[in-house]
Amino acid sequence: MLHTLENDILCITAEDHGAELRSITGKSDGTEYLWNGDPAWWKYTAPVLFPIVGKLVDNKYRVDGKEYELPQHGFGRTSDYWCVREEKDEVAFMLDWEDETLNFYPFKFQLTVAYILRENRVEILWTVRNQDTKDMYFSIGAHPALRCPIAADEDFSDCYLKFNVKEKADRYLLDANGNLTHTTVPMLDGKELPLSYDLFKDDALIFNKLNSDEISICSRKSKKSITIRAKGFPWWGFWTPAKGGAPFLCIEPWAGHADFADFTGELKDKDSICRVRAGSSFSAGYSIIIHEA
Repeated sequence: MLHTLENDILCITAEDHGAELRSITGKSDGTEYLWNGDPAWWKYTAPVLFPIVGKLVDNKYRVDGKEYELPQHGFGRTSDYWCVREEKDEVAFMLDWEDETLNFYPFKFQLTVAYILRENRVEILWTVRNQDTKDMYFSIGAHPALRCPIAADEDFSDCYLKFNVKEKADRYLLDANGNLTHTTVPMLDGKELPLSYDLFKDDALIFNKLNSDEISICSRKSKKSITIRAKGFPWWGFWTPAKGGAPFLCIEPWAGHADFADFTGELKDKDSICRVRAGSSFSAGYSIIIHEA
């Protein structure tokens, strides 16, 4: 089921399946700022990555000596949530643990995903509550597919990423299985990165500990832009399909990351893993900000 929020500037929709944002439309001229989920390129629009980000080694992980299996990015993006709050400017969805989920994720969790519309921005808030009697471990991340180029008469190569703080950062490379390697190569130097499909021929651009907390898709031919504002996220990913030609770019703040290819430890020992004590909760989020002129 789709749920709609709108004000004088934007109209957004989100759905129960995956608690996924499905559309961000500017009301001044009807411009769509979010990818439409055409499966010819990629069937998602802005999935919630939970309780893992990226790929596990052999799709497996360990908790207290027992092995479990999860697909890339976990089950948060493919689950059916229920709408627990719907107001003029906010809609919220909830996903609870079940006996079945304990078979592949051995923690009693509750995940709430809320969308709040404020002027020209969409605020996304995640709350993960530990309903278990033991510490819970997880990762969570965003994967919004933003139209790039935004205007129909522009090309991907007319666009660039703009960082709000000067960067000098290396990119982490992925192996053929989608796991992180310890190999890094210089990539960012300054506040702009010109975009080309060739940048993504070896998969996503992945960075650790960027200085910026606002990253925008901008165009050299128009004034429209889209900004992701995300504070306190240790990892960022940028992705468009490696074959090139897709009219979108994902800007992804992550609390966690794919397994390093040589990782053999338990989930609790994984780099950048989130931990929540029994009965406690974790909150994080990000904003999508639309600049129409």
